[in-house]
Amino acid sequence: MGEKSFIVPLGDSDKDRYRLDCTITRGHVIVFRIQYEAFIDGEWRPIVRYDTAHGYPHRDLLHPDRPEEKTMWPGRSSTEILTIGQEDIKRNWVAYRVWYQKEMGQ
Repeated sequence: MGEKSFIVPLGDSDKDRYRLDCTITRGHVIVFRIQYEAFIDGEWRPIVRYDTAHGYPHRDLLHPDRPEEKTMWPGRSSTEILTIGQEDIKRNWVAYRVWYQKEMGQ
């Protein structure tokens, strides 16, 4: 069983990153979390997270002042959702940040 954990900066500043933690067995992702975080108002805020925290792969879109929105992909493997999540965060982190700050009233 292999475990990986790392943080990847996004963009040209040090205010955006994604965090990835995963456990791989025989080439298959068993457990994972990939989360986009933005440094806003003096703290790191999770904005979007793909994980297996509830026993199945899903995405949580987090809000500053209300519960998260959960998206599931029945029939998709953890490996597939980890890849989808990583690509989504790399492509859309700027839009996620703008959207989140708008929800904060900024």
